[in-house]
This record gives sequence, structure tokens and C-alpha cells, in this order.
Amino acid sequence: MKKSVIYIVAALSAAILLGSCATTKKSDVYATIYSEKPEVFLIMPPINNSNYVEAKDCFYTTMNVPLAEAGYYVLPPAAVYDTMQRESAYDSERFIDGSLKKFNQLFGCDVAVFTIIKSWDKSLVGSAIVIEIEYIFKSAKTDEVLFRRDATIKCDTSTGTSTNSLLGALIIAAVDAVKTAVSEYVDVAARCNITALSDLPAGKYSPKYGIDGAESAMGAKITITASK
Repeated sequence: MKKSVIYIVAALSAAILLGSCATTKKSDVYATIYSEKPEVFLIMPPINNSNYVEAKDCFYTTMNVPLAEAGYYVLPPAAVYDTMQRESAYDSERFIDGSLKKFNQLFGCDVAVFTIIKSWDKSLVGSAIVIEIEYIFKSAKTDEVLFRRDATIKCDTSTGTSTNSLLGALIIAAVDAVKTAVSEYVDVAARCNITALSDLPAGKYSPKYGIDGAESAMGAKITITASK
């Protein structure tokens, strides 16, 4: 009986939570993106404030995935890498608070996407990587910040198996620890980006372009789990 009551309360809580989330619409969260109608995105090299040195490259090479899937044209990071290095533009710290109009002139982009990797923490015991990252979409035409989101994302890197025996549990824990230690971090970064930006408004090259404003969206600060 007690379990039934607990399940009912949990279900009602989930329904209330989902109902409250549904009231936040894309047209509200992404109001400036809808009004500006950007088409071409430039991914700026991430600003890495975490202890994981390779995080910058992992996120730089995977940011194009959620943007392209949403229907935007994304300048390929590999194609613009040499140009940005030649123009001494690989350190985004120098440009995040300044004018981006020269990027609009050089690359023809409408929006520059900045990411600030605040932390990248590995938990060998819990077989997970928890990343805190801030996304900033800034207009390359007007220098206005179109969108900002601070996301804390947990990526499960466990084997996904379980056992009732103590010995079996210890073996799985050991395997999970090794798997986390050698995890493919590019995949982890991709999962973070896809999850944190899964509610982007549809771009020009999406069949939902201009008609998805009433769909639900996440807020400016989120804590989520990235599925495998």
C-alpha cells in the first residue's frame, strides 16, 4: 500500500513538472533568434576553464552537430581552423566581449557560437563525467547576445549491467572505472552538445522552420543527463 502511494505521488509530481515545463515556449526562450532569423553559424574555439586540457578540441569538433541537425548552415570547423589561426582568432577570450563584425565580413556568418567549459569532472566510482558549460550565441551583425544557456550535464559512462553478487558488483565497478578513464571524450562532448541544445528553434533548412515557436523549450540554466 505504501509503495502504491509513493508511485502515485511520484507520477503526480512528474506530471506537474512536465506541465510547468511545457509553458516555456521556444518563441520566448529564443525570441531574438526568431526575430533575427540567422542562417550561417560560426563555431568559435571553446574557452576552456576546466582541468581537462583536451576539452577545448573535443567541443570544438562536435558543436556543429546540434546546429546542423536543427537546420542551420554551420561553417565546418576543420575548414575554418587554418584561417582562424592565421588571423590569430583561435583564442575566443579576445573576442567574446568585443565586436564580431569582422567575422561576419571574413566568413559571412550571422552568428558566432561561444562555449565556456567551466568544469569537466570524472567520477571513477560513479562511472560518470559531469560537465558544466555555458553556451553564448552572439550576432556577428549587431554584436547582440541572442541566446545564453548555462548547462550542467551528466554523461553516464558505465557498462549498463548489474548483478546481485558482491563479487560481480566489484568486477563491474572495476570495469566501469577503466571505461571512464579511457572513455572516448569526443563522444562525451557530442552528447553534451546535442542534449543541451536539443530544443533549438528550427533553422532555414528544416521543414519545421518558422512553425515551431509554440513547442516547449528549456530555460537559461539547466541540469540534465545526456543519454547514450
